[in-house]
Amino acid sequence: MTRRRKVLEGRTKTLFDGPEPGTLIQYFKDDTTSTCAGKHAVFAGKGVLCNTISAILMSRLSVMGIDTHFIRRLNMREQIITQAEPIPLEIVIRNFASGNFAKRFGFEEGILLPRSIIEYRWKNPERNYPLVSEEHITGFGWATVEDMDDIMSLAIRINDYLSGLFLGLGIRLVDMRLQFGRIWEDDYMKIVLIDEISPDNCRLVDLASGKHLDRDLFCMESGSVMEGYQDIAHRLSILPVEIPVEI
Repeated sequence: MTRRRKVLEGRTKTLFDGPEPGTLIQYFKDDTTSTCAGKHAVFAGKGVLCNTISAILMSRLSVMGIDTHFIRRLNMREQIITQAEPIPLEIVIRNFASGNFAKRFGFEEGILLPRSIIEYRWKNPERNYPLVSEEHITGFGWATVEDMDDIMSLAIRINDYLSGLFLGLGIRLVDMRLQFGRIWEDDYMKIVLIDEISPDNCRLVDLASGKHLDRDLFCMESGSVMEGYQDIAHRLSILPVEIPVEI
């Protein structure tokens, strides 16, 4: 069996060389981390759920004309992606006040914001993902003004589409953290959505009960992480109840 070369290992995913030049294999791990309490745990099957959920949501975004790095799901834990140059930012889109944002501005938890608020964080875990401005971003050479225009446009479109999709499933998209990268096609460069779209980077709340269905279940110790993630998969009609995910 050919041993694959590991390109990069993160907290929740690992990247390996892909089958074709310019591609990578993105492997979803079962690891879960919590920035609110510095906790770490492993939930058997969580990577399977995140891979499945992200694959379907990335595919639907592509149908809507939004460029992503996603090519196809390879198996239960892996997907093939286009290799991109990651921009070292997390783009945080907030529709409702929650978590540290609510505390920072003295808002009641869960209150609807006057409009969607977009924040930028430097993707540097050693510095605890500090908030940065467009002045920092362009001044430090992380992205150009034109790059940021493209990122803002994509982020707004993604938020609009996913907010509507989840609303139709009885779920509120409270906020989400997106990552973008650059892909070159000959002499042409374009900004694309990278990383994943799953309960790992989206804050999702059931409209009827107010219960979280995302990583906050781990952070707040308020319920089963796997039950929340499975609920999302069931509502997306991509994981029948009888299919096990402990793989």
